[in-house]
Amino acid sequence: MTDVPIGFLDHLDELRSRVIKILIALVIGTIIAFIFYEEILAILIYPYDVAVPDRDLAYFRPSEAFSLAMRLSLFGGVILASPVILYQMWRFVAPALTRREKRWAIPVTTVFVSLFLAGMVVGYWTLPRALEFLLGFGEDSLEPVIGAEFYLSFAMRFLLAFGISFEFPVFIFAAAAVGAVTSEQLRGSRRWAVLVIVIFAAVITPSGDPLTLMMLAVPMYILFEVAILAVRFILKK
Repeated sequence: MTDVPIGFLDHLDELRSRVIKILIALVIGTIIAFIFYEEILAILIYPYDVAVPDRDLAYFRPSEAFSLAMRLSLFGGVILASPVILYQMWRFVAPALTRREKRWAIPVTTVFVSLFLAGMVVGYWTLPRALEFLLGFGEDSLEPVIGAEFYLSFAMRFLLAFGISFEFPVFIFAAAAVGAVTSEQLRGSRRWAVLVIVIFAAVITPSGDPLTLMMLAVPMYILFEVAILAVRFILKK
């Protein structure tokens, strides 16, 4: 049975339905994250405690602690809701895909979420070392008094930067799937890939130090090689 084309208004209804479901998942995830706010806060503060022992974070406005609780809850809610968000996005574009392309839904979504979480794990492992590097410049003459809002904003951007960066092999695989590139072309562009990855890592890392740059660039290049193998063997199969 062939799919029946749907009209513009039907597309809008479908989009509204998907957006509502995403918002519901985001609200539920945010509520759950708010319940476990203290645990999330402790997890994010731990790298700071490792890099700067015996020095507590400070806040400077009466409303700052509450504002941080809301932002951390939303941050955790986005992470918890990410599988639902990706699934709803997939369901919206699925009618435009062929039956063969639809078979990639679960594998691609699983890889997408897994790479994002893997990137955040690598970022979390890297964060104390980045802090030690940055704070080490002024330790002889300067005493760090870091506000909680500045640090937690930095930490969340840092983790998100790593999580998003680890997604790029999916886009390489997708480009190869539609015939935009081949494994031979990817293998022949390794030098350019190294240059692009290093520049991208330098731009996207919040700390901007060379240590963090290398800790992001090296895994990204490894993922680039994995993407080449995936294109060569999985798509060929």
